[in-house]
Amino acid sequence: MSEQKALSPRAWSELILLGVIWGASFVSIRIALDEVPVATSVLHRTFWAMLVLWAAVLFLRLPLPRDPRIWGAFLVMGLLNNVIPFGLMAWGQLYVESGLTSILNATTAIFGVIVAAMVFPDERLTLHRMAGVCLGFFGVAAAIGLQNFTSFDLRSAAQLAILAGTLSYAFAGAWARLKLAHLPPQVAAAGMLTGSTLAVLPLALLIDGPPSFDLQPVTWAAIAYYSLIATAGAYLLYYRVLAMAGSGNLLLVTLVIPPVAILLGAHIRHEELTAQAYGGFALLALGLMILNRSGRRRD
Repeated sequence: MSEQKALSPRAWSELILLGVIWGASFVSIRIALDEVPVATSVLHRTFWAMLVLWAAVLFLRLPLPRDPRIWGAFLVMGLLNNVIPFGLMAWGQLYVESGLTSILNATTAIFGVIVAAMVFPDERLTLHRMAGVCLGFFGVAAAIGLQNFTSFDLRSAAQLAILAGTLSYAFAGAWARLKLAHLPPQVAAAGMLTGSTLAVLPLALLIDGPPSFDLQPVTWAAIAYYSLIATAGAYLLYYRVLAMAGSGNLLLVTLVIPPVAILLGAHIRHEELTAQAYGGFALLALGLMILNRSGRRRD
């Protein structure tokens, strides 16, 4: 067990910046979906981000992996961390507000704790973690609305799709630790996006047809933001914050994302959330803070 990391002012500022970047991505994705189909929007996100990250790898002169098994691991990682969650969440956002999507997205940390406990002997569920997980799930149930569990419609399906995306993120985290932990993070991220691009390209062509490049300027701006800044740039920033703050403290970024997405969704898309969504986020945030305290003990 290593010494617990403290959050320096620089780490705090970059952590908050990361949360703002990711929070704004939900609204930018929703803007692009007004004109771009779901699978094609995922292709835009992975393809342009892939180019930027490989450029970063070449600039840093990092060694390129040559083992075919690593490239196979990249493909699996791309499916778990990009294609499946990006696709499910983008489809879900057609029927769910950006702010509520960002609240449900915070469940990634809850599922991550459960999946890690299932896979790794050193990630067992302590009482602290169980309390955080239970509070988190209560928060999600409240945010969705308990009355929605008695009926099922397209909006309910969209919310479940978003939650399924967060579960995929959790499995991706375990896969990365098992198969990619020995690689420089920039190489792992670039390889992952290469795998996801190769996987989503035939799907996008089959489902949506050839992508159209005759798009409105606002759509191109949204694509540029969520692919170049909120994916490629955010990955690079994420690993900087992880090195400075540690994985436990990094959980705090999930508390920054929803307020940003809620405010931008209300301002740009005129979205409104119910009081129960805010109450659910409060419970979820409390659960995440408990998990953060548990994670800080392990750093």
